[in-house]
Amino acid sequence: MTILEVINKTTPYFEKHGVDSPRLTIELLLAHVLQKKRMQLYLEFEQGLDEPTLEKLRPLVKRRVDGEPLQYITGATEFFGLKFAVDRRVLIPRPETELLVETVIARAPATVVEVGVGSGCIAVTLAKKLPATELWAVDVSADALAVAQANAARHEVEKRIRFLESDLLSNLPVSLQVEAIVSNPPYIASGDWAKLPKEVRDFEPALALTAGEDGLEIIRRLVTTARRILSPTGFVALEIGAGQRGAVETIFGGAQFVVRDVVKDLQGHERVMVAQPAKPVE
Repeated sequence: MTILEVINKTTPYFEKHGVDSPRLTIELLLAHVLQKKRMQLYLEFEQGLDEPTLEKLRPLVKRRVDGEPLQYITGATEFFGLKFAVDRRVLIPRPETELLVETVIARAPATVVEVGVGSGCIAVTLAKKLPATELWAVDVSADALAVAQANAARHEVEKRIRFLESDLLSNLPVSLQVEAIVSNPPYIASGDWAKLPKEVRDFEPALALTAGEDGLEIIRRLVTTARRILSPTGFVALEIGAGQRGAVETIFGGAQFVVRDVVKDLQGHERVMVAQPAKPVE
């Protein structure tokens, strides 16, 4: 069976089972198995595939039909033009999170703590784009930290980032003071978990997605403790869920912060919020 025959046979099979972008999916799976770039397949459509190769491909096709995200099957994804290893220990980076990174890069803080490092996509990208910035990266999950550290090594920035297992900011040095706290925290309400797509609900870590009954538990805890390590002129930059602006702004106000900026994503949802400590009344 040739590469083109496999693509033409598998595409309708994926369509039948409701797999998004069916042709692209089989092309990416083939490229993964053959260890080629996807575009190379177009130059080799008539190449025959031997049985050992097909035996490697079949279980990957089944995993995708069963709902497993393509990124976990191939073990990699792209974020901000960089390649990151991902597996079920960490959340798959979303394009919307690139807005958060862009927002921080534009402000070029000298010191940053990323809370909830996950795959390391934010911290590693900041280390690549802001070579003078000192970076800390914390996560409550030791498994996630292992993935993040491996990705930092992949991009040769492991010496630029201090990784720490910590429940939010609790284990950071008391003397530490930073110019920015950055986070893409869990912000899905626990009651909405069952409504999520199967490939999210059944495969991605709930710890990285849900945050109490209103989805704001982690944001609330982070914002109310942020001033302990944040410079008076520093800022907090958070990714938030669609429709959460008002609630998060109230949380910031209650913790004596002033919201300075809100950035919309391509769908028009208010996605990134930046706040600074309010100046004391004289």
